[in-house]
Amino acid sequence: MSAVHEPPKETFETTATGPTPPHPADAGPIVHHAPSASVKDQLAGWHAGRGNKSFARAMVPSWKTPPTQAEPETKNPFKLIAMVSPMGWLMFFSGWFAWTCDGYDYFAVSLTLTLLAESFNVSKTAITTAITLTLLFRSLGALIFGVLADRFGRKWTLVCNLILICVFELGSGFCNTYSQFLAVRSLFGVAMGGIWGQSAATALENVPPQARGLLSGILQQGYAAGYLLAAVINLTVVTYSKYTWRSLYFIGAGFSLAAAILRAFLPESRQFLLAREEAKASNMTSSQATKHFLREVGAMLKTNWVRCIWAVCMMTGFNFFSHGSQDLYPTYLTTTKKLSSALASKATIISNCGAIVGGTIAGYASQYMGRRLAIFVCLVYTACWIPLWILPSSFGGLSAGGFFIQSGVQGAWGIVPIYLGEISPPAFRASFAGLAYQLGNMASSGAAQIEADAGASLKLADGVTPDYASIQGILIGAVIAWMMVFVVLGPEADGSHFEQAKVAFQEGSGAAGTAELVDGRVEGKPHMDHVENREKSAV
Repeated sequence: MSAVHEPPKETFETTATGPTPPHPADAGPIVHHAPSASVKDQLAGWHAGRGNKSFARAMVPSWKTPPTQAEPETKNPFKLIAMVSPMGWLMFFSGWFAWTCDGYDYFAVSLTLTLLAESFNVSKTAITTAITLTLLFRSLGALIFGVLADRFGRKWTLVCNLILICVFELGSGFCNTYSQFLAVRSLFGVAMGGIWGQSAATALENVPPQARGLLSGILQQGYAAGYLLAAVINLTVVTYSKYTWRSLYFIGAGFSLAAAILRAFLPESRQFLLAREEAKASNMTSSQATKHFLREVGAMLKTNWVRCIWAVCMMTGFNFFSHGSQDLYPTYLTTTKKLSSALASKATIISNCGAIVGGTIAGYASQYMGRRLAIFVCLVYTACWIPLWILPSSFGGLSAGGFFIQSGVQGAWGIVPIYLGEISPPAFRASFAGLAYQLGNMASSGAAQIEADAGASLKLADGVTPDYASIQGILIGAVIAWMMVFVVLGPEADGSHFEQAKVAFQEGSGAAGTAELVDGRVEGKPHMDHVENREKSAV
């Protein structure tokens, strides 16, 4: 017998778009279906709400309104902002701030690449190994912290994760040898890997579905804001501090500690609070909950292995898209374009302003265009700006190119938090989305080294200076083509009410499908009725 109290379940009629709840008068007996691992069954709900469209036709990203017709809808961004409660904003800011700290801490290496090479008496290419190791170990962190967040909740998992970020960022500033720096940045990568999945889950599951597109764009650009903040501090504090590059890492440790303190003062996500009430009412022990969790993990993997493969391939493209255009950008400006470090930092700041603008606008637009179409448009838009990004030699031209290319790159990225949140197995959004993201990061971990190594072969006319402009242009062009393919192949669950899903230690959560949460067709909703009734009676 299940340890979680569940009211009698209804029998659902299966359609091409997923289970559809029958009229209450037609409810039949309880029916238990074993999770299916077949490709056919997994693809049956691949495009939620596709209606009468064939699967092939549904693959083509098309303009549409996400299926939230039962809810009040507005395209006014200020009204969307007003829909979010004060507590929702605090939870959103907590996730955003954590992700901003993550971006700051990661890009500290890119911004201090030259100073690190001089301090440790190694080549710039050798320093990029630290970037590669950080990216490689992020997948381990995503697995560890994602699983902990889905099993035990978002709050204390994220607090502990941020404290570890603080420790390793502080340790980076105290390194005196190249070997020490590589070791600390590897450990930093483990801690860093857990942040994104938790930040996205914390920020978006506590706000109304109608506002999630806009807030997804703002959330993701916390990464660009972190890069921007690090660039400003590198341009000012680092230039005049007696600790030079070390001061950038010391300040970053302080930001991460502040983010941990902020999250510690906020409550747990509502889904977990309700689930814990149910577990307590049914006398479920922690060991029983863990057993349920492990069983549901198996069910989730069994019924979503196609989705897992697609997600890793898609996020590999996304991460090459980002790291291929950002990690070596300051070095490209100073080495190939002969800009001073100060001008390179200013151009980086301008490009990240473009990222913030692009991500916010694209996230907002995806709420009405549809997630996949909005990503596809951003890819085409980015391709159009590659010449301006790599051909000019003046500061003005390069800054403009950086602004527009990053508005496209991060425009596409601005849709990722809500898109992955909607298409992830509902109870495993922190671990599935976070791990897909970081496995993609691991696959793209060599982006900076690929570009640096290519610079040893591809030179400008003088035969000495690396032609990073051509290298970056070729890489990003190839990545855009890869991403277009996987956008077309991608699943769809626009408008998902994932805030109504079961949590991962509740029975049946592993086999729950994304299509069941679209447009109010929530199969798991009945299991929450008694909780909502309890809340109403308490009022």
